[in-house]
Amino acid sequence: MKALATAIIGLVGITASTAALGAETCDAVVAKRAWAKCSACHTADPGAKSGLGPNLSGVIGRSAASFPGYKYSPAMQKSGLKWTRKNFEAFIAAPQSVVPGTRMAFAGLKTPADRTALSCALQKGKP
Repeated sequence: MKALATAIIGLVGITASTAALGAETCDAVVAKRAWAKCSACHTADPGAKSGLGPNLSGVIGRSAASFPGYKYSPAMQKSGLKWTRKNFEAFIAAPQSVVPGTRMAFAGLKTPADRTALSCALQKGKP
């Protein structure tokens, strides 16, 4: 009986640790505020058409310049980027610094909290 209790406690601990590693929470209020600046040009709904900028649904993990039907700048096409949260956040901080010649005229999200919340929300599905 004692061995069974020890095994159950161990299993619960492993499950809790695993869940904690993959259960990052996004600051929804900050993400929504940041997204308000982006949504003038971008959409993020799966299956939605692009706006002035490409649809950002599924952007984290996707290769740059790969959203079907969107005409990207030559600079973005040649960038060779695969969007990780880290390089996406760098790009949305200063687009022209990360991809010189990109058509994205946006000056950038200046606060790290905005960039982190937005990339987290996009990775999880939608801001």
